Amino acid sequence: MLRADAEDNKERLLDAARRLFAEHGLTVTMRDVARAAGVGPATLYRRFPTKQDLIDEAFADELHACRSIVSEGCAEPDPWRGLCDVLVRVGELNARNQGFTDAVLSSRPESLGSHRADMLRELAALCGRAQRAGSLRAGVGIDDLVLVLMAGRGLSGATADIRVARARRFAALAIEAFRA
Repeated sequence: MLRADAEDNKERLLDAARRLFAEHGLTVTMRDVARAAGVGPATLYRRFPTKQDLIDEAFADELHACRSIVSEGCAEPDPWRGLCDVLVRVGELNARNQGFTDAVLSSRPESLGSHRADMLRELAALCGRAQRAGSLRAGVGIDDLVLVLMAGRGLSGATADIRVARARRFAALAIEAFRA
């Protein structure tokens, strides 16, 4: 258990990391995070020895939300509705947090990357169900979904509300392109 001041420093570091990663992506340096949290680099490295450790903990809530979105979409009895819901909701999640997509796509296999692999398997199965139901165009697969989610990362540079609105529009266009 951490002392009260150490716990406070850790929370300030995580808050700063979340804010900076959401606004600027993973180009943010460890020194930027320490400065924004009002602590020295040694305090940061004591709590988070590597940038990946900081990324993993900073995005734990987003990862949980993303896994829930995918699980709920896969549990939907209508696979097309489930797939559409996943595209819209994950797009919104990514639009709110500019660094989350980067973190999931660039992480080591033993951290966020293992979750990514699990979610991709689930989404591939959902695509198969939607195709068998006649809702998803033939030839559309998991690589296409990943491409759409990665392309949504390009919605940067505006406020979060504007990015979310653009993400919804982008998802609607992709959904129409994927419809059988």
